[in-house]
Amino acid sequence: MALVLPTETTDYYEKAYRLGKKEGEPIAVLDDILKEKHITAPREIPLGLVQIPMDQIAGTKTEGRGTAFSKSFYPLLEDKSEFAAKWSALCRAHLNEGIRDPIKAYEFMNRFYVLEGNKRVSVLKFFDAVSVPGYVTRIIPPWSDDKETRIYYAFMDFYRLSSINYIWFTKEESFSKLQQLVGKRPDEMWTVEDQMDFNAVYTRFCTEYNAVGGKKFAITPGDAFLFFIGLYDYHTLIDMTTAELKEKLAKAREEFNLLATDDSLALQMAPEDGNRKKSLLTRLIPASTPRINVAFLHERSTATSNWTYGHELGRMHLEETFSDQVSTTCYDNATAQNADDLLAKAIADGNNLIFTTSPPLLKASLKAAIENPQVKILNCSLNTSHRHIRTYYARMYEAKFLMGAIGGAVSENGKLGYIADYPIFGMVANINAFALGAKMVNPRAKIYLEWSTLKDHDPNETFRQNGVTIISGQDMIAPGEQTRQFGLYNMGENGLPFNLAMPVWHWGKFYEQMIRNIMDGSWKYDDVSDETKGLNYWWGMSAGIVDVICSHQLPIGTIRLIDLLKTTICRDDFNPFSGVLYSQEGIVQTNPEKTMTPEEIILMDWLAENVIGSIPEPQELVESAKPVVTIQGIETTGSAAREAASSHQA
Repeated sequence: MALVLPTETTDYYEKAYRLGKKEGEPIAVLDDILKEKHITAPREIPLGLVQIPMDQIAGTKTEGRGTAFSKSFYPLLEDKSEFAAKWSALCRAHLNEGIRDPIKAYEFMNRFYVLEGNKRVSVLKFFDAVSVPGYVTRIIPPWSDDKETRIYYAFMDFYRLSSINYIWFTKEESFSKLQQLVGKRPDEMWTVEDQMDFNAVYTRFCTEYNAVGGKKFAITPGDAFLFFIGLYDYHTLIDMTTAELKEKLAKAREEFNLLATDDSLALQMAPEDGNRKKSLLTRLIPASTPRINVAFLHERSTATSNWTYGHELGRMHLEETFSDQVSTTCYDNATAQNADDLLAKAIADGNNLIFTTSPPLLKASLKAAIENPQVKILNCSLNTSHRHIRTYYARMYEAKFLMGAIGGAVSENGKLGYIADYPIFGMVANINAFALGAKMVNPRAKIYLEWSTLKDHDPNETFRQNGVTIISGQDMIAPGEQTRQFGLYNMGENGLPFNLAMPVWHWGKFYEQMIRNIMDGSWKYDDVSDETKGLNYWWGMSAGIVDVICSHQLPIGTIRLIDLLKTTICRDDFNPFSGVLYSQEGIVQTNPEKTMTPEEIILMDWLAENVIGSIPEPQELVESAKPVVTIQGIETTGSAAREAASSHQA
């Protein structure tokens, strides 16, 4: 190998010097940053010898070097200076032998600031080196509840397990999610082999991601990587060929836009919202449409699931309503293992519209939609945002409010029971709406909250111990179940339930409207023009998607009250979550004129003040509950972050 001569390195310095002058901006100084943030006595933790990514070296530690380098570590001193001679000598050493001596640096908020070795870093950055070894001291910022600090504290927990510092996210929960998606337990340490495998996979992903325009997206490569392995699985990515990776990244480009914002969900609250954009000509002359073949993919069967039974009633409604224009097929018992194959079969069977009827089928639905853009796919889930599929759900909290009002009116002791199943988006709103409805007619009403999916737990025993006889149970039952414990019922002294009211999911009304949208051409008008949003249909009583059926044995005054409340909700004259609201921990909404937004209702993670109970953690639930909670579970990252802060500051 030919040696590099001094004159050549002088030329390199002149080029680097010109780049520095052109850049103009001074280098960042950590001491100044700490002073601006009022961190006067920072807590320092030695990390030992660390491989420092070059693109995360943000500046120098002390002000003394601040005038020697530009923002990107290009030199700023004249080429005749002693500094230039030393820089050129290091340049020559790098090209002839390679710079191997570790630098010394401080890490703050996962950015590195050089204490010793600034010229080495300058030379290596000039030649686009990937990393440099360094002895690193971490400066831990004081805990605060701002987003940047929460993300950093989550990173420190992840770094403790993995020793990986080159991946970054825009959401604090992403670090723990990565730990899960690579197949690690929450507190499991990474081996050296794990670290090497991850580095190889992540580096290859970033290369191809940037090749399809990754730098144009307002997200980090880590955000894109996490989405990708959440969809295709980490170990599948390891075995994926470069050609396959390129193809899948190119097809998933639209999904990356949605990761750039926390507000990526567009909610359509009623059918007419989408239809009002249709032209007069479209309304008068419906577009000619071929026969629609509709597939329903169920997680379970009607024999084992009341949820599936409700959607099957919706499918049968379609066949009755469009007997000559629509044909339907159902595929039961879809699991994480076979959902991809069942969707592929549904598409191969000629279905051009597919409804997947539960949240755990979301991932398979999205993969199928990305690979088959000619097929319309909708998934029944809430608060999930994607460009390739649409999602749908029902505002059941409206019906639960009415059920609570009935319970409050008929209860003699003011004690009502509520059996919830999964702690997922929308469920907490249902519980709170029930509690608010009960309190409206009985100010002393108390709601005893129980969960059917808790390990080794019998809700009915708790109700018996507390004298609770009016209970809100599962919404409906499958045909094979021999029980009357559904809807709102009274457990009489003889131990037999007497049904008072029942909430109804009219899925057939929703499916009928989707078919009509396709037939009259308005399907395309529903779509969201904003590329950073996905469409979710969230219809309620006004659309006929949910309702309440009352027993004729209820007092006539109670029935009239429920009819009145139903009418005001359908006219949008009343919302259960309007006015002053209190949680178990204090006031939530102070303005008597304010109504919570749909997004606030979906993300609700607090329980009303008259609820006795709590939202369970995922580890408290039975195994069968985990798939839906993983996809749709209420996020509790705030409390986790505070616990992490306490441990770091201890």
